[in-house]
Amino acid sequence: MKLSKLKLWNYRCFGSEEQVILIDQLTTFIGNNSAGKTAALSALNCMFSENSNDRILHRSDFHLPKDILPDEMEQQSLYIEAVFEFEELQSGSNGGEYAIPIFFQHFVVDNPGRLPSRYGIGCFSKEAYEFVDRLEEAGQSYWQILPLGPTGYGDSPYQSFSTFAGNPYFIDLETLVKEGLLTEEECDACDFGDNAEYIDYEKIYLSRFKVLRKAFERFAADDVYDAFVSENGYWLEDYALYMAIKDALGGISWSEWPAELKDREEAALNQKREELAEEVAFYKFQQFMFLKQWKALKAYANEKGIRIIGDIPIYVAFDSADTWANPVLFQFDEDNQPKAVAGCPPDAFSATGQLWGNPLYKWDYHKSTGYAWWLLRLAHVFKLYDTVRIDHFRGFDEYYSIPFGDQTAERGHWEKGPGMDLFNTVKEKLGDVDVIAEDLGYLTESVIEMVKESGYPGMKVLQFAFDSREESDYLPHNYERNCVVYTGTHDNDTILGWYYVMSEEDREFSKEYMGNAKSTDEELPWDFIRMSMESVANLAVTPMQEFLGLGTEARINYPSTLGNNWKWRLLPGQFTLELAKRIHRLTQITARSAK
Repeated sequence: MKLSKLKLWNYRCFGSEEQVILIDQLTTFIGNNSAGKTAALSALNCMFSENSNDRILHRSDFHLPKDILPDEMEQQSLYIEAVFEFEELQSGSNGGEYAIPIFFQHFVVDNPGRLPSRYGIGCFSKEAYEFVDRLEEAGQSYWQILPLGPTGYGDSPYQSFSTFAGNPYFIDLETLVKEGLLTEEECDACDFGDNAEYIDYEKIYLSRFKVLRKAFERFAADDVYDAFVSENGYWLEDYALYMAIKDALGGISWSEWPAELKDREEAALNQKREELAEEVAFYKFQQFMFLKQWKALKAYANEKGIRIIGDIPIYVAFDSADTWANPVLFQFDEDNQPKAVAGCPPDAFSATGQLWGNPLYKWDYHKSTGYAWWLLRLAHVFKLYDTVRIDHFRGFDEYYSIPFGDQTAERGHWEKGPGMDLFNTVKEKLGDVDVIAEDLGYLTESVIEMVKESGYPGMKVLQFAFDSREESDYLPHNYERNCVVYTGTHDNDTILGWYYVMSEEDREFSKEYMGNAKSTDEELPWDFIRMSMESVANLAVTPMQEFLGLGTEARINYPSTLGNNWKWRLLPGQFTLELAKRIHRLTQITARSAK
């Protein structure tokens, strides 16, 4: 590959006549002062710099014609065009996978194996379908995803406005363009952020709903839409009304709403349904499009032999349609305020424990209804996913109760949960559903017995295995077959990030255990991947960051923190065909793939 031409128009000193710089064999710019040497190099840097800040145009980059003041110009345009020649492709060689360097693959129009879209966040777009294709090429059978619910403050998928609804950020805008509900110009006019590596949630929030509203205004309901509304009415009506009221009141929590709305007085709700009918319909439209597009993507994955592992938190957010619509399900007082909230006790990792703040369930009431709400919830998610990982599974045996209003988890205590009574009911009503029990952390004998009795596979995380001070259940030689092994989870650092901050003793122990003292940084994540695949665990799951050999910059979440989580994005072109082939081969030789 070589850069052959650079074309500039209205960029800095280059004016309204296009300037073509023939580069080809050129290695040096020589010219008088103000001839445009620095401008030409800056133009290239603007296009291809690894630093996203360098790729931002500024007012000073636009050419200012002679004798015209900036304030006198209403608008100005420019373009920078780089022309490349791909001799390796013309010669028919196999080097096409590497023809486009990683640091400017944000310019690639059609590159298989990418997940992010051009609209700020990965969604149910053609890139997602191409990602599924790449998973198939890699010989994979599962794709595990985070919860898909609509997120609020903090952007955490584990703090959603609804346990039933889908996140409208994932609706593919290009599909809406094809359906005639949007134009490309309308989509491109929105600012979704300019960093291909990280999600800018503020910009997405400010842009996504504006453009979705345009699509909604052109949408005509039909029998399919009416059937969706009818089939999902048990949660959709409350969710759409909740979101409409929330927007009308400036986004404040339902606990701060006027009493008649907070307490769901029927007359007040009917009045809001009438006043906010358009907004309610807008939120129903979002859910219709989300479910329609997600089901199509899931069906495509299933056709390719890829099963989807979904994820649901044990708890729901306090500020959610679930709590507002069903306060009787939770430990609330007469003013619908929590009596206690969820978390974890102090331990070696946190002297004050973890204060999650989620409301706790009123388990005796759930039992009296035959766990009706839980059956609805699980039946719903099994329409969305093939397998479901249930977060904080131990909370069904015992849950940690912290007095509402406390600033730490130190004064909490353990309470008894529903145990196997809930899951026996699930098996009776829903059959043998495919569940992964997240049973991490300190496990009592009763928790271990509940997981065993349920028959659900528990989780093993390799990063928890290497404690030189004691024998660990997470070391592969201690596994039973009925488990799922992870190199790490969304709450962990990447292998490379974790490996270099662990204690020297633990690092030496890991080298001794794996026999990889001479492994390079490039190979180190693969040592852990191989170890997980070589274990007896029925299923091995590896985060994409490990296959790519990324460091802490690609970490998804820092538990109990706000402001810098859930942002990492897979760059276009990172999931290459060569990488897929390497994954496929390892999957084959460890007997984890029949493909």
